[in-house]
Amino acid sequence: MAKNNQIELTDAEKRDLTERIIAGKYLPEKYRFLLFEDKSEVELVWNGKSRDVCNTILPFQTLEHIDEPRKEKNANEELSFDSRGGQKSKWNNKLIWGDNKLILSSLRGGPLRRDIEEAGGLKLIYIDPPFDVGADFSIDIPIGDQTFHKEANVLEKVAYRDTWGRGSDSFIAMIYERLILMRDLMHPEGSIYVHIDWRLSGVVRMVLDEVFGAKSFQREIIWRIGWISGYKSTASNWIRNHDTIFFYTRSPENFTFNKEYIPYPSDYVRRDGNEPSGKGYPIEDTWNCSKMDIMDSIQIKSFSGEKTGYATQKNEALVERLMKASSNPGDLVADFFCGSGTTAAVAEKHGRKWICADLGKFGIHTTRKRLIQVQRELKKQGKPFSAFEVLNLGKYQRHAYIDVSHRLTGKIKEKALAAKEKEFRDLILKAYKSQPLLNDEFFHGKSGNRIVVVGPVNLPVTRLFVEEVISQCRQRCVTRCDLLAFEFELGLFPAALDEAKQKGIDLLTKIIPPDVFDRRAVEAGEVEFHEVSYIEATPRTDKKDPRTLTIELTDFSVFHQQGQAKKAAEELKEGKSTVICEKGNLVKVSKDKDGKINKEILTKKWHDWIDYWAVDFDYESRKEIIKRAKGFGDKGEKDVYTPEDGSFVDTEEVWSGNYIFENEWQSFRTKKDRELELTSASHTYEKKGRYIIAVKVVDIFGNDTMTLVPINIQ
Repeated sequence: MAKNNQIELTDAEKRDLTERIIAGKYLPEKYRFLLFEDKSEVELVWNGKSRDVCNTILPFQTLEHIDEPRKEKNANEELSFDSRGGQKSKWNNKLIWGDNKLILSSLRGGPLRRDIEEAGGLKLIYIDPPFDVGADFSIDIPIGDQTFHKEANVLEKVAYRDTWGRGSDSFIAMIYERLILMRDLMHPEGSIYVHIDWRLSGVVRMVLDEVFGAKSFQREIIWRIGWISGYKSTASNWIRNHDTIFFYTRSPENFTFNKEYIPYPSDYVRRDGNEPSGKGYPIEDTWNCSKMDIMDSIQIKSFSGEKTGYATQKNEALVERLMKASSNPGDLVADFFCGSGTTAAVAEKHGRKWICADLGKFGIHTTRKRLIQVQRELKKQGKPFSAFEVLNLGKYQRHAYIDVSHRLTGKIKEKALAAKEKEFRDLILKAYKSQPLLNDEFFHGKSGNRIVVVGPVNLPVTRLFVEEVISQCRQRCVTRCDLLAFEFELGLFPAALDEAKQKGIDLLTKIIPPDVFDRRAVEAGEVEFHEVSYIEATPRTDKKDPRTLTIELTDFSVFHQQGQAKKAAEELKEGKSTVICEKGNLVKVSKDKDGKINKEILTKKWHDWIDYWAVDFDYESRKEIIKRAKGFGDKGEKDVYTPEDGSFVDTEEVWSGNYIFENEWQSFRTKKDRELELTSASHTYEKKGRYIIAVKVVDIFGNDTMTLVPINIQ
């Protein structure tokens, strides 16, 4: 080993090293410790290990702001901010849709870091990552008296395959990078709980030791996950019935911990016959296994009202125990694999600020509904509740995808940008299973007998753009055209399609899904483009008061194409049935014992497609203001927070050109209540003038569509 800053090698080792280097061979692991200083006593090594982490910083796009749960129809109060609502606080809780690696990187170094620090810093993280290699992330959705089996979206599938593509190697690489980002985001006195099972508990413990330091390990909690059922009792080995939760802290010594107790039972007496004194039994690190813990069960029951249908859902009592122990009211907590939103729900009920993120859009939608229900219940009880906002990286992720080096200038930069945009456009065409058209200045591809146009990457398709598409089609005698875009201007449809039809053009407009950012999904041919959904909403003015109106949802059209009946029928076993989506309808496909195929349409009414809808009665009242590092668009993305010294780079506030949807009234289906109101509560405008009402609809797949309804108040 090295002494006095000199490397001590034997002559044989020196010859061996020289020969291997000249031959271009890898060096044996032992030379790592002989040649380099390394203070690690024990280290976990895996294929492709790297200490580099994502440092991309993108602004967050605010999609929706939810403060007031809603005004009930029989209430006398006006739609207004509640005195207990989150609008009084500078901090708004955050529900973020997207890749948590990009989210963590943007939180750690971006402008929101300042907001996190001003909110007291991130005191607690609980994560329950997808540790089950055989996990099924599909979910059953009730439609009438039938059930639709919804598969995970493409991004979730690809991310899951990527997580487990090389087995434990790829899972560890995924969680290692994210744990480093979480650690750097945490308050110096913060805590983290990592929920894992038997498959990887040993290696995850070593990863946590490496990221946080072995001295920061506090406890290994054993959680009994359920009662023994019949099939478990027949197991040929010890019955497996627990998960592991690792508890680490940023600082080995300075952290929050509130000791918790299980109350004594009502009939408990001491051995001397006296009543017990003290708070009860201190909770140990083995939960739901002892006789005493059964009294304080933290398991989720099959009949529990908190169940959302997610197979991996953890119960609120479990998260509540962790949250009460390692945070105080007012503290900021987070969950970056939030699933159906248990952490957010518990945080809201117990007065904590929160940040939650998930890759699954349906999970984000489920969490949104769950948090609105929590808001409603707290308001009903006269308790405080907080505002939250729904965020993603949206168009800024697209901006980063086609970005080029900012060292380039002038025509060289323009040429590089054009090449990057063409490369991205070709990727979209490949995902759409179409062929690029060479040397065409306007049309981009061809799919069968249809011409394909890809809209702008960073801007929504406007009416002028659609008119240009129609004009180009007429000039070239094109009668069938598909227009693909990430965003379409609100209020564009169905008028734009009617205009195209009147001019003899069959124009289809389709949304480019976020899946195109993942080349693996494109290469696998798994990207699905959905046609734009259409909302018809009608304002109904009060006859007695012209300034008071309601909004009635009068139509909703969907053209999702999730599966094909022919393929489903071929794979279906005799005597079985399945539910698929075909040509805008949910269809039950069944095969009898004779092999005969039968179809039954389940979505008998247009509103069967709707899971949730909401109204903003004055959409243009709140502009979306984003914080970014000065020079974001000119000098490139750069850190605005330096973890080493805790300093911030100057930021600026810029109007994005968008407005934030203020969720003032909403109706949605729950697991227990499947009814949907189609008319909103009334809203009264204080002043005369022109207003824009925004109506948002979320379908049963979790996809949202919005339309604008202009009105004049006299």
